[in-house]
Amino acid sequence: MLRDDAHALEEAERIGYPVLIKPSAGGGGKGMRMVRTPRELQAALPVCRSEAKAAFGDDSLYLERWLDENRHVEVQIAVDRYGNGVHIGERDCSVQRRHQKIVEEAPSPALDDATRAELCDRAIRAIVAAGYENVGTLEFLLDRDGNFYFIEINCRIQVEHPVTELLSGIDIVELQLRIAAGEPLPFRQEEIALHGHAIEFRVAAEDPEHEFRPAAGVVEAFRAPGGPWVRLDSHLYAGYEVPPYYDSLLGKLIVWGQTREEAIARGRVALEELVVEGIPTNVGLLRALLRNPVFLEGRMTTNLLDRVGASAFLAAAARAG
Repeated sequence: MLRDDAHALEEAERIGYPVLIKPSAGGGGKGMRMVRTPRELQAALPVCRSEAKAAFGDDSLYLERWLDENRHVEVQIAVDRYGNGVHIGERDCSVQRRHQKIVEEAPSPALDDATRAELCDRAIRAIVAAGYENVGTLEFLLDRDGNFYFIEINCRIQVEHPVTELLSGIDIVELQLRIAAGEPLPFRQEEIALHGHAIEFRVAAEDPEHEFRPAAGVVEAFRAPGGPWVRLDSHLYAGYEVPPYYDSLLGKLIVWGQTREEAIARGRVALEELVVEGIPTNVGLLRALLRNPVFLEGRMTTNLLDRVGASAFLAAAARAG
């Protein structure tokens, strides 16, 4: 935790620039800034404090080492009050804009089986040793050399939990309630089996071609996709008024396939079937991502979309037809 600006400058010198400023009380990209120099750090600190206070009611900050070309991988865990703990695999959340996830999938295309097993085993052993009780997610960054860096734990259900539910058949919300009620975990680690590949797309009211500017207004038409292994978690309906006061998330479209290729194919069809008219959305960008070689080859990094720009992905999809 940073005590003041002088402490921030001292810690940044110790860590080494560039560094990432992050709020201690919440995530989702709010109150976060990457800075490369002491001058940038001093200018960004009051802005980050203000954003953190507005979003989370807490303006405390900390610094994190900035890794270029990294992947974001997280491990889903569950621990009861009796010290029994399990992991339910990992998820890859590397497709992001402004440090906020927009596509999540599992298993991660960046990991081999041995690395995956080691990461998940370390995560659950660490969280059990800490005396944790709840479901939760341990988040890591993976650098280009294959090194993992722990960044945070989310002590809650995450937006992307349906990805793990489709792979495991475990209702994570129900599991959390049972743990809170004092029940022991209903299964052991060896009884958890993960099958196939799942991808989640965050459908948001924002304009990708104008720096993901949030949108508000009335949904004039809405049609949900259907079919086997297609899930849409959303509150949308024709006539719904999207307010300007909250997060831009409109819904989560989740698909499953026996392989990553099958899941991508199912995602393409589902996104084509999805209709949200009357306000700008990121659906066109999500469709473009599923036709981009970088995504198809599993090579997305957390800063690629911000660095290249959404327009480049949209233009490439248009050229490909």
